[in-house]
Amino acid sequence: MKVVDWVVLFGTLALIVGYGIWKSRGSKNIEGYLLGNKSMPWWNICLSIMATQASAITFLSTPGQAYEDGMRFLQFYFGLPLAMVILSITAVPLYHKLKVYTAYEYLETRFDLTVRSLAAFLFLMLRGISVGITIYAPSLILSSILGWNINLTTIFIGLLVMAYTVSGGTRAVSLTQKYQLTLIMAGMVTAGWLAFSKLPDSVSFGDAFRLAGELGKLNLVNVTFDLTDRYNLWSGLIGGLFLFLSYFGTDQSQVGRYLGGKSVTESRLGLIFNGLLKIPMQFIILYIGILLFVFYQFNEPPVFHNLTLKERAMKTEQAETIAQLEKDYGQNFDAKKKEMENLIRDLHTDNRAGIDADRSAIGITQGRERAIRTRVKAAIASAVPGANTQDKDYVFINFVMTRLPHGVIGLLLAVVFCAAMSSTASELNSLASTTTVDIYKRSVYRGGDDLHYVRMSKAFTAGWALIGMALASVANQSENLIQFVNIIGSLFYGTLLGIFIVAFYVRFVTSRAVFLAAVVSELTILYLYTFQRERVAFLLYNIIGCLLVVALAILFQGLGIQKKIIPTAPG
Repeated sequence: MKVVDWVVLFGTLALIVGYGIWKSRGSKNIEGYLLGNKSMPWWNICLSIMATQASAITFLSTPGQAYEDGMRFLQFYFGLPLAMVILSITAVPLYHKLKVYTAYEYLETRFDLTVRSLAAFLFLMLRGISVGITIYAPSLILSSILGWNINLTTIFIGLLVMAYTVSGGTRAVSLTQKYQLTLIMAGMVTAGWLAFSKLPDSVSFGDAFRLAGELGKLNLVNVTFDLTDRYNLWSGLIGGLFLFLSYFGTDQSQVGRYLGGKSVTESRLGLIFNGLLKIPMQFIILYIGILLFVFYQFNEPPVFHNLTLKERAMKTEQAETIAQLEKDYGQNFDAKKKEMENLIRDLHTDNRAGIDADRSAIGITQGRERAIRTRVKAAIASAVPGANTQDKDYVFINFVMTRLPHGVIGLLLAVVFCAAMSSTASELNSLASTTTVDIYKRSVYRGGDDLHYVRMSKAFTAGWALIGMALASVANQSENLIQFVNIIGSLFYGTLLGIFIVAFYVRFVTSRAVFLAAVVSELTILYLYTFQRERVAFLLYNIIGCLLVVALAILFQGLGIQKKIIPTAPG
């Protein structure tokens, strides 16, 4: 890092935070603070929705996911466009008609306070954990790359977000997100272009694409039906559909974005265009990971991408073992590079026999490469007990820090911080909205004026930010980060969606039946994750949880569990 990188990084962050505070100052009523006075046009809603969903985890972890596993993760989003259409027809007009601040207010109108409170509690659990992960992920990687203390990095990100989110609420979040997303995509495309520009002159863009395909990285669609496979056409279309219906229909971090639309039409357009643009955006981010993969076929990659952790291991008795493995890795790379050059020549001449022979030879050297990396990870785990040797999340940021020119490094670090701030701001705003409207205003203190509830919303925003920073400081993850955050969502979204489906469509079911069904469903999902995670892919939790709530609610209703637990009037 040089002075120009620090100037670009901190200058960008200061401009965005200052802009958010200045443009959204002066909110004195609860509608202005929580819904931005319902003034957002469709394009701002679309960008805000996309920025909320695309956290720093997306941009740090997704290229590494593609680098290791190819493009099949894209199938995760295949159910998104259909989910956007369904929600535009059903949820959007209903929420606008009822003039609600949160999605959970509707549940009291349909059922009672108990069901509303349960849904709000599930959301607060889900999003409270998620905000810690959203802060933790970039803090972990940036602290490792920059040599910063992870707790200080966590506090820095948390305080930046808190500054403008507390000040301006929903309007501050939406106004800053459009610039953050623009900067993020510009930075990511720049990184991808620079990765391609560093390939040998003999490798064209088309060659890079064909090379990735020959090596099995363009595995965009898998039509095999397999319950244990996280990413195939069916898990994406069915499991993804249920997940996105839950996320965009019941999660206040997203519902709050389109509740702020000028009209039903503006909110619908925002959702529809999100469905149309998200898959191409995700394709671009994944393909950047593919370009990194191709780049590292001609330029030796590190034997372990978390360089800071490797340096710690090199100060132990494992240093000699790791050094020898690194030497073996380099010799293996030299052999693989020659085979890659042969493959490029055969691709240029469409020599099918040669291509097949090259692929076979490359497969052997790639096998040796994986074996060496496995042994390096084992040595590092032995040298640094308790260390996480999952290093695919470091592939992209390590490329940025070691291969890109100064100035661009500062820009890409600003991208990571902006992505962290963008999604965290939405999460904090939704947590504060739900806590204020569904818990505090409804069940704790009902006699306050608008200014009182605005102040309390700001206090809850700050409080959740502190909780998120605390969770981030003690967090640890065992999965690739982009998968881990989706797993957390899948633990709760199915139950939430089931509650809302019963509310929308199963009109004869009353509150106690759906309450008990939701509790049983959530306990079942937690059991599956704890004891059966290897047998049932996490995306299916959304289907199982949702269908369980609906089926059990109907069953319990038929058994005579019909009375409300706490009869109350909507409020």
